[in-house]
Formats: sequence, structure tokens, C-alpha cells
Amino acid sequence: MSVKDRFFLDREKAVLVVIDIQEKLCVAMSDKVLRTLTKNVGILLESAAELKVPVLVTEQYVKGLGATLPELKEKTAAAPCYEKMSFSCCGSTEFIEALRATGRKQVIITGMETHVCVLQTVIELCEAGFDVHIVKDAIMSRSKQNWQTAIEAMSLAGAVPTCTESVLFQLLKVAGTEEFKKLSKLVR
Repeated sequence: MSVKDRFFLDREKAVLVVIDIQEKLCVAMSDKVLRTLTKNVGILLESAAELKVPVLVTEQYVKGLGATLPELKEKTAAAPCYEKMSFSCCGSTEFIEALRATGRKQVIITGMETHVCVLQTVIELCEAGFDVHIVKDAIMSRSKQNWQTAIEAMSLAGAVPTCTESVLFQLLKVAGTEEFKKLSKLVR
């Protein structure tokens, strides 16, 4: 695999995964960081819809942690949502089957908490041969130290750290198109 193939996303090869951004879990998060995460995940969801990138959503123990945040839930209405009890999304047979059914090998990861469900999912996806991109400004933990430690571990495992704008412009590839005109407004 070339360096470009490893680091550049392609809308024909990518799938967006939104991990456990749930109401009761969000209460424990920093308001400022949560606002940034919600905004950035929203941008990625709108971009995925426009560019026809599949989206998969997970929810950890809904009875205890509630559903996906309402402002994101409405943007994921068309996406399948998988409830799970395992911390790793890969512990859900339905999730992993749905991911494989997309036929896509690039997985864009967003969600929480970085050092628990996100970390375990990323490591298992890397082990399974997926090219994983962790969107650093669209994942979070209650503590910055836990977030940073997980970012380092995921990078060591082979995941590519990235940010919302990099994902958007890699999927767009070129300026001047109608898609570019519409989606570039999301990050101005």
C-alpha cells in the first residue's frame, strides 16, 4: 500500500462510524469539547450524506446511557444503529457484518469515549485489516489525558490521526464542484 493510499480517504472506499454519542454519557463531558464534537460530527454526517458515504451508528447500553444526542440522531436517521454491550463495536456481530457488507476498507471513526469504546474498536478494526482514520476533533473522553493516551495508542496500532476538515476535503478531492460549494460552507 502506498503512503497516499494509507493516508488519503476515498469516498468510494470509506464508511463513517459514529460511536456512542449518547445523552447520559454526554452529561459527563466538557461542554466546550462536546459542542466541538457535536459540530464536527454533524459536518461529517452532512458530508457523508451528500457524498453517499455509508454511515453506521452504535449505542452502548441504551437503557443506561440513553439514545444518540437528538441533534445528531436527526442527521443519522437513515443510518443503521446498533445497540451493543461490548465496549468494542466489533463485539457486535450485527455491526461487524454491516461494516463488512459495505465492501469498504477505510473506516472513519468518531465518537466517545476515546480511551474505552473508540480505542477498543479501532484496535480490533486495525487487527481485522481495515484502514482506520481517527478524527481527533470528533472523538472525546472525560479527561484530556485519557483522550491523548488513546490517540497515541491508536496511532501506534496503525490508525491514521486526522481532523474533520481533512476528512471533508479528502473526500471532495477537488474544488469548484457543486458538492464543494455546498460542503465547504460547513467549515467556514
